[in-house]
Amino acid sequence: MLQLILTIIIYLIIVIPVGVYLYHVAAGKRTLADPVFNRIDGAIYKISGINPNQGMNWKKYALCLLGTNAIMILIGYIILRIQSIGLFNPNGIGAMEETLSFNTIISFMTNTNLQHYSGESGLSYLSQMLVITFMMFVSASTGYAACIAFIRGLAGKTKDNVGNFFVDLVRVTTRVLLPFSIVGGLLLVWQGVPQNLTGNLVVDTIEGTKQAIAMGPVAALEIIKHLGTNGGGFIGANSTTPIENPTIISDLIELYSMMLLPGACVITFGKMVRDRKKAMAESSEVKVDLRKSLTARIYGREGRSIFLAMGIIFLIGLSLCFWSESQGNPALADAGLSQSMGSMEGKEVRFGIAQSAMFTTTTTSFTTGTVNNMHDTLTPLGGMVPLLHMMLNVVFGGKGVGLMNMIMYAILAVFICGLMIGRTPEYLGKKIEGREMKLTALCIIIHPFLILAFSALAVGTAAGQEGITNPGFHGLSQVLYEYASSAANNGSGFEGLADNTYFWNITAGLAMFFGRYLSIVIQLAIAGSLMKKRFVNESAGTLHTDTFSFAVILVFVVYIFAALTFFPALALGPIAEHLTLWA
Repeated sequence: MLQLILTIIIYLIIVIPVGVYLYHVAAGKRTLADPVFNRIDGAIYKISGINPNQGMNWKKYALCLLGTNAIMILIGYIILRIQSIGLFNPNGIGAMEETLSFNTIISFMTNTNLQHYSGESGLSYLSQMLVITFMMFVSASTGYAACIAFIRGLAGKTKDNVGNFFVDLVRVTTRVLLPFSIVGGLLLVWQGVPQNLTGNLVVDTIEGTKQAIAMGPVAALEIIKHLGTNGGGFIGANSTTPIENPTIISDLIELYSMMLLPGACVITFGKMVRDRKKAMAESSEVKVDLRKSLTARIYGREGRSIFLAMGIIFLIGLSLCFWSESQGNPALADAGLSQSMGSMEGKEVRFGIAQSAMFTTTTTSFTTGTVNNMHDTLTPLGGMVPLLHMMLNVVFGGKGVGLMNMIMYAILAVFICGLMIGRTPEYLGKKIEGREMKLTALCIIIHPFLILAFSALAVGTAAGQEGITNPGFHGLSQVLYEYASSAANNGSGFEGLADNTYFWNITAGLAMFFGRYLSIVIQLAIAGSLMKKRFVNESAGTLHTDTFSFAVILVFVVYIFAALTFFPALALGPIAEHLTLWA
């Protein structure tokens, strides 16, 4: 418990300055590194023909986002199909099969990084660098750019300008992802993570056999896969291996890397909304409440309640996962085997129960997808936590997605509370009316629909059933996990599925594609609708959305919706497996 508490405290300390820095980048405010970055950005704008002063409405922003991603998907697919050429291919890796190439390129462009292949044997170094590592940068910066535009729409300083997609894409990449990756990558190299272009090493083991040890540009991929909440791995076994994650220090570097930017997005949201309130107070446009406290100054009052709601859900999940894994396996205890260390199956002894539970909860709460233990071997309730958090997709989330999705639930919460008191709901000083509620409901429903519909298709067809290697309750959990991971753009897996088939490659690819782009477009539409509305004065009947009580309401709304949509499926999967195991 002390390990977990200290890990969280350190995170809260380091996320604050990162959040302030991201706020300055998003709001176009001055930073100390501007003299360097301005030159780099200016050169990119000149070469690309980008006018950094040209704003976009939400529709143009969304079209630019989709068009840019589509071009990169096409180029990446071609590279995967021709990777057998000798360029940066010392291990002689062949071209990737069609449906696997489709699944892989969709996976990495949507920031999912679900892998139906083993990285060390399925990709050449050319593909690892030009497709995988490159996509990890641009897919993450695409998501954060969309989040920044969404926040601008909610802050509503103008009626039709959410920013310039290309400018946001460049600034997030050059000012956040690249410098943070260089520093983090060097720290990983310091801890022993390889970074080279040599072929695999073949060594003699103490048993007298031969073993191939993967080499390559591992550290560069490792840092951006965590910093950009990408997931995936240079090696099939991911961060469970000493190649990708050799020490407890490298484990903490990777852990904090995937936690930093999603938490920073909430701070950015709070500060940008507070900027708008300050401007309104100075112009006397409407009466606003600018009460100050320490947390309000750090997070912004609106950001504080969102951060608190996410934190509550995260801590509940972490506590359940840690407790469940600490209980061990009753079947082994009945056989006379000691379970004093808890359930260590599938875990690395250098991390143990605490850091394994922390990594598991974090990677699926922040939608990263990297693993430092095998989720397929978690206890039933321990495995239900990452599954549930991907189903919720609001617990911080990666590349700004968690914040955007949580705002959807905040709009739903103020609508429900408004109905209870007979008042038109308001959020951030804007009335929530029919258009916003229809779009919000559609955005929230898409996610469970993708998970449950594709899961039903998998268990109801012969092609889907062929990939299920575990019978009974655990087999259903594996199917639910695959599509929850795909729809949430997470990328981790229970890994018990034989999923490199036409059926699984295509269906998981579609779940990733629609889970990513439908939500982003709808959320930008909601922001575009709200930014055109007039601000309204606060009154005695206004529901304050910047309080602890609203954070608690938000948590209950999230859990109630999850129970209504996912409880039957969870009851047939991990819950039934737990009851059977402990019977």
